[in-house]
Amino acid sequence: MDQFVDQIRSFIETNQDWAGPVTALLTMAESLVIIGLFVPATALMLITGGLVGSGSLDGGTILLWGMAGAIIGDALSYWLGRGVGPRVLRRWPLSKHRPAVARARLFFSRYGFASVLAGRFMGPIRSTIPTVAGVMGMSHARFQAANVLSAALWMPAMLAPGYLTVRNMDDISGASHIGMVVGTGFSIVMGVWLLYMVLRKRRVSAAARRARR
Repeated sequence: MDQFVDQIRSFIETNQDWAGPVTALLTMAESLVIIGLFVPATALMLITGGLVGSGSLDGGTILLWGMAGAIIGDALSYWLGRGVGPRVLRRWPLSKHRPAVARARLFFSRYGFASVLAGRFMGPIRSTIPTVAGVMGMSHARFQAANVLSAALWMPAMLAPGYLTVRNMDDISGASHIGMVVGTGFSIVMGVWLLYMVLRKRRVSAAARRARR
């Protein structure tokens, strides 16, 4: 796996024009059901963030390509579940990952929209939640809203550690660099706030239903 990561890094460093498409392919693969379990997204995004921080890659371009790949990957996983139905969860290769599937189903049953939003940040069930959402009949519009929003939050959050490691915060002088840091922080804060509000609303609704019984 380390050799694969090193090869990707070397390719991006020597073929910077391909950095965006490669990032999109990686984030798409990382979002695909089952396949995502074997893609070292965290390490690769850490490296990519570092290259953005060093000025080797354009941050805006990488963000857009990465978000696009993540959105497409989750959409494909969703349509797999929507098209095949519950039997996809009982067949190979998902049948070999029953604990992860069970956790994803329980998480989705409890939190619905918020599970898709938060699921992208949860390694063990990240690539399974979209398929479960499709199997359980989540509407296309609601799924895509959560898909796009989660990708917009996830991609800056994945790049930020590598970026900030390379960029000494005391030496940041360019407006574009400041904008990326501020934008990343804002995205993370807003994502956490939104997730909290959604989960809080669901808890209040559940408590109200229990009180009426």
